[in-house]
Amino acid sequence: MNQIALPDIPLPPDIRSRFVEDINGLRMHVLEAGYETLGRPCILLLHGFPELAFSWRKVMPALASAGYHVIAPDQRGYGRTTGWDGAYDGDLSSFRLLNLVRDALGLVSAFGYRSIDAVVGHDFGSSVAAWCALVRPDVFRSVVLMSAPFAGPPPLPFDTANAAPKPKRDDPVHRQLAALPRPRKHYQWYYSTREANADMHGAPQGVHDFLRAYYHYKSADWKDNQPYPLKSWTANELAKLPTYYVMDLARNMAETVADQMPSAESIRSNKWLPDRELSFYSAEYIRTGFQGGLQWYRCGTSAAFTPELETWSGRTIDVPSAFIAGKQDWGTYQRPGVYEAMQQRACTRMLGCHLIDGAGHWVQQEQPGQVTGLLLDFLKRATAQSI
Repeated sequence: MNQIALPDIPLPPDIRSRFVEDINGLRMHVLEAGYETLGRPCILLLHGFPELAFSWRKVMPALASAGYHVIAPDQRGYGRTTGWDGAYDGDLSSFRLLNLVRDALGLVSAFGYRSIDAVVGHDFGSSVAAWCALVRPDVFRSVVLMSAPFAGPPPLPFDTANAAPKPKRDDPVHRQLAALPRPRKHYQWYYSTREANADMHGAPQGVHDFLRAYYHYKSADWKDNQPYPLKSWTANELAKLPTYYVMDLARNMAETVADQMPSAESIRSNKWLPDRELSFYSAEYIRTGFQGGLQWYRCGTSAAFTPELETWSGRTIDVPSAFIAGKQDWGTYQRPGVYEAMQQRACTRMLGCHLIDGAGHWVQQEQPGQVTGLLLDFLKRATAQSI
């Protein structure tokens, strides 16, 4: 890809865009702040779906001003990072969690770090950050999970040697969702279908308006986002989630969010994602499509890579950790019990869980000042613990 042919990114002046070659087979596009002086402690920021490194633009300058070297890549499958296979029938295994950890490890190593002060992940990037801290705590010395809690590695079958073998059972919840009086489907399994990319990339309303409605629907601007814990992973409980998580069975995601398109006045008054900034997202997704990010969901729903993750069964995240999400974000509760399991078992040195009022799912964009303050406070406490 010709770097010169790509349009400028609407960034603050103290963030630069650059490329780093040969990162686990990728040419990785990175946003960087605090690069002016050498020897700074490093923070790695990992975005989620459907976002980019650009989602960190509002917190990077303040972290750099506090003395950090801040690195935010377009992850595998996204944006201006190249070297990944975006075909539905391509190499799915390259998008599995442990290879995404290898991407992150390769990037910090390329910048000359044996260890970094923190890895911070949002949405699906939270899963990558959690596995970074679990697998290589010597490198990723603290972790902040945002908008997607972590329950720990999948368990191994235990004490089965003398029991009768049991057939592997499919999760019945999908059949049960489809059989509800209002038939439904889970968005992660929809995202794993062959049609999902074409549905969104070819959205009748256009990619720009699709993303506008999607971001609006999952933000605090959509006033019906008033989340609460669900009791169980059952169809009746999951059906309480908004349709961006548990969709109507007959509708695709472009159709689902079209109903929630904000008014022209609401768009004009939007301060956290003005149209000029949304236009960068939409231009990038028009160019790349969504399949690279959707491959991550396919890895999760296929269960093909679960045995590899079971290698760490029973292990916990033992570096200092924290959780940050919007108070109006259903993501905290979309998998019943995970928020609690993270605090009670998965993370042994959790320094705080913070739900920020006035933010939905896009917390570092909706409330960047509060997120930055919480990150800096956490980094100070985590550093003090490690001395």
